[in-house]
Amino acid sequence: MSQPTTARQGGIGRVVGASLIGTTIEWYDFFLYGSAAALVFNKLFFPTADPLVGTLIAFTTYAIGFLARPLGGVVFGHFGDKVGRKRLLVVSLLLMGGATFAMGLLPTYATIGVGAPVLLTVLRLVQGFALGGEWGGAVLIVSEHGGAEKRGFWASWPQSGAPGGNLLATGVLALLAAVQSDAAFLSWGWRVPFLLSGVLVLVGLWIRISVSESPVFLEAKARAEARAEADRHAPAVEVFRTSWRQILTAIGTRFGENISYYILTSFLLVYVTSHLGLSKSTALNAVLIGSAVHFLTIPGWGALSDRIGRRPVTLIGSVGMAVWAFAFFALVDSRSFGVITLAVTVGLLFHGAMYGPQAAFISEMFDTRVRYTGASMGSQLSSIIAGALAPIIAVELLKDYDSATPVSLYLCVAAIVTTITVAVARETRGRDLSAVLAERPRTAKAPSPEIA
Repeated sequence: MSQPTTARQGGIGRVVGASLIGTTIEWYDFFLYGSAAALVFNKLFFPTADPLVGTLIAFTTYAIGFLARPLGGVVFGHFGDKVGRKRLLVVSLLLMGGATFAMGLLPTYATIGVGAPVLLTVLRLVQGFALGGEWGGAVLIVSEHGGAEKRGFWASWPQSGAPGGNLLATGVLALLAAVQSDAAFLSWGWRVPFLLSGVLVLVGLWIRISVSESPVFLEAKARAEARAEADRHAPAVEVFRTSWRQILTAIGTRFGENISYYILTSFLLVYVTSHLGLSKSTALNAVLIGSAVHFLTIPGWGALSDRIGRRPVTLIGSVGMAVWAFAFFALVDSRSFGVITLAVTVGLLFHGAMYGPQAAFISEMFDTRVRYTGASMGSQLSSIIAGALAPIIAVELLKDYDSATPVSLYLCVAAIVTTITVAVARETRGRDLSAVLAERPRTAKAPSPEIA
């Protein structure tokens, strides 16, 4: 059965727009916490004598959100593979927005003591759980609506939601930092971006509800029901039984990309303000400009992967990042805003080369029956060992060595892991998602999902 080339309701553009806006809002919520952890949470929720220690504790709670992401991937993946992608995307947006809005209402440590960081941590877990289910559903509903010839381009737009969300979060914080005194920002100004999430979620829901369910999923569900196979295996069991190699490939593909992003954005805020002694506006504005370029160029990398393949484009990014890891901090140490911005922007361009093709690359690894679960699990397990630990490891290395060189080595090794993983993987460009493994006997050994 050939894969549809357009969405059934409103065209591929509406589906892409709904996914992009939804992922931008969810990433706004998630990244807002990371920026606040670097700038104010150490003072408001984890006050200590040593600012770097307080920041380290704040980043630990930041990492806790990542621990909930695989659980969200399993739960959302299970129901997303059973009842559809669209419904679960609505639930994830509500959970994320509600948790972020509640953070803006939290009392601080000075008001209720240890209860403040406990409540903050619980809400961070809810954020992580929601985001764990968001990524897989958002990229799949786009991948499964469009045809194979431009899948890399269309599926890369939800990927732009990450820098879009970071751009929005950083922009709001930068604006507040510019118009408020440090005392006012620390007193109440930091709450404004979190409360703004409530408005953004309502906009996202209105748009997301308007799109149709994935036609590829509906066709696969109909086939399974016709064969009375719909409930034979839970998707989480099935994906580990038949596709564990693909999960490992997805983890390795995301490893360097995940670590590099959080070092280039979240850790940079700590490095520039705490280590170099520059203003938070310098760091925020550098990330703001870099994120704008990042947002605009990710679809270009996705489109390039439609022409030359997912692997070559990803390797451009991973090899480039391995080299740039050392140039990055050397440029940041110049203390020049323009040079710092250049360092961040080039780093994010290399990151985009890894990130742009990733949605199509990982989607094409799995069968429709377990695609939501498989893509979510591969992505979110990598987030635990990569993104969750990256700011913590980087801050600890900076605290122990008082130098960025160990952080550069860490970033370089991460990029090499992704380079090796992608170099030994097979190309997936051009795959018909409705045909991947769909007709194999359920009792037979699963064939390799790669194209020979």
